[in-house]
Amino acid sequence: MDSAGGGLGDEGPHGVLSPQSLSVLGEGISLVFSRWTALQMAVENAWGGKDSRSNSEELASTILSWFSQSKGPLYIDDLENMLEENMEALFNTEIEDGSIEEVAEELMIMHEACLEGNYESIEKLRRSGPVVSAVSQSKRLVDDDSEYESSDEEASEMMVDEPMPHEMVVEKPKQKQMPDEDGWSTVTSRRNRGKK
Repeated sequence: MDSAGGGLGDEGPHGVLSPQSLSVLGEGISLVFSRWTALQMAVENAWGGKDSRSNSEELASTILSWFSQSKGPLYIDDLENMLEENMEALFNTEIEDGSIEEVAEELMIMHEACLEGNYESIEKLRRSGPVVSAVSQSKRLVDDDSEYESSDEEASEMMVDEPMPHEMVVEKPKQKQMPDEDGWSTVTSRRNRGKK
């Protein structure tokens, strides 16, 4: 196989991504990030300030550069650390839901496939179309709740800790106690009632 011509494996010399693979991987990273709820929440809620959308693009570019310019083996732990550090730096947020590990794993698998010229996972993401994310759903719920906040007086009333009226649960005796021939009834303790 001629390494300069790209060949069947569409892999550059020594495991380096070809220009086509690099382009497809970049698209794949963007597709994965567009489905990453934590990142999309950070962008939609401007946790990175007014530049949150460009920060998201910067993160994708940083990850693509890491994949394309690293010399030597790539480790998933390094990718996880990079994602975590960038989320903290660009969006001022710590992600503790396990999604960083999932995203890192998906990106590593995608990178390996691109090295082999296999773009199936990225094609699958393309075909799956846009995802109705939890971000838009949670935003809609917040917007729906906001119509109920009509004044400060009502909000302050809502902060009062008053017990909500609800049905009381009353234990009923299993069977009616009958007095014995002396007129006495045996009473069991409350702790032992259900343990016969």
